[in-house]
Amino acid sequence: MVEQTEDRGVGWRRAASAAARRGLGTLVNLVLPLRCAKCGVPIAEKGTLCPACWANLTFITAPLCACCGLPFSFAAPGDSRCAQCLALAPPFARARSALVYDEGCRGLILAFKHGDRTDLASLFGRWLARAGTELLADADYLVPVPLHRWRLFRRRYNQAALLAHALSRESGIPVLPDLLARRRATPSQGGLGRRGRARNVAGAFALGRRGAGLVPGRSILLVDDVHTTGATLAECARLLGRAGAAKIEVLTLARVAALDP
Repeated sequence: MVEQTEDRGVGWRRAASAAARRGLGTLVNLVLPLRCAKCGVPIAEKGTLCPACWANLTFITAPLCACCGLPFSFAAPGDSRCAQCLALAPPFARARSALVYDEGCRGLILAFKHGDRTDLASLFGRWLARAGTELLADADYLVPVPLHRWRLFRRRYNQAALLAHALSRESGIPVLPDLLARRRATPSQGGLGRRGRARNVAGAFALGRRGAGLVPGRSILLVDDVHTTGATLAECARLLGRAGAAKIEVLTLARVAALDP
């Protein structure tokens, strides 16, 4: 009888706490109206975009390359591969991205990456979960592409790690944020073509202290913000492959649809 009374008391306290949180949220919304995550105009739903900004996003859907996820501009069978993957298969099984990296999403992603808009991670996590449904079904761990310690010190956060944690909350798959380490501070990839980017990141990564025992036989899903040429992702995938990963796949928030050699 005493236990039932105690359980009932705990239930009432939890219900009262939840009601208080909802009331506080309503009050905050009255004082600080919900706004579009990109342009700031008032909206009705928290953590999303206004209709105009939403319409400017280009979400990637079929048809696309079965391997690297490059969107095709023409109808193609589901197992079709792009010319790049046919010429040289990447060291990961599949890559998928939520968005085409274009004017519609560039400002949003740059604000997240360089402008301290870490609040966008939850929104992006939902988009990643939808784009990566097939990849998440097989993944044992989510592994963000690491920043070098000096760049992490200047930026104060790793945007890939924030995305991985947001995706973990959506999918329930654990994150290993320190499985990989960037052992060499590479120059910015901006302005480099495909070959230049590959040379820039060659040998730049290593397994973290816990990595050797966690990788063998596991299915690893690499997470990053933008897939440009795939050079960084490929370098990480090669390292994981040498460490014994059973499968390596890639999920990014956005990808560049075309890049000069």
